[in-house]
Amino acid sequence: MLKTALKLLLPTLLLATTAYSAEATLKVGTGVEKYELTGASDNFTVAPNTRIYAATKLTGVEPGVVNVVWSKDGKEVSKTELKVPRASYRTHAYRTFRAGDSGAWTAKVVGADGTELASTSFQVQVQ
Repeated sequence: MLKTALKLLLPTLLLATTAYSAEATLKVGTGVEKYELTGASDNFTVAPNTRIYAATKLTGVEPGVVNVVWSKDGKEVSKTELKVPRASYRTHAYRTFRAGDSGAWTAKVVGADGTELASTSFQVQVQ
């Protein structure tokens, strides 16, 4: 009887105690088509009012939200909240770069608990 009880309870216990092991990749580029980044680079020369996209692939993330944090020269400039409906998910955020936004930039994916999941640095020259 104990074996039967364990066979029935073990899968439920495993599901209830599953820990998420969050990982993410992050790339920046000039566009997104079918959830794939286009124009990937770490050095951009753009016209004013050009969008630069941060595309991320998340795995093992607890469903909820993540944030993409945009920083210029080490100072946080903006944050974009993204919904994550399932543990493996691809999504993106963008920032519009205007005159005065030239400099060293960093985009970070941050979990709901504040844990940094991925980051990438890039240069922007707005002409």
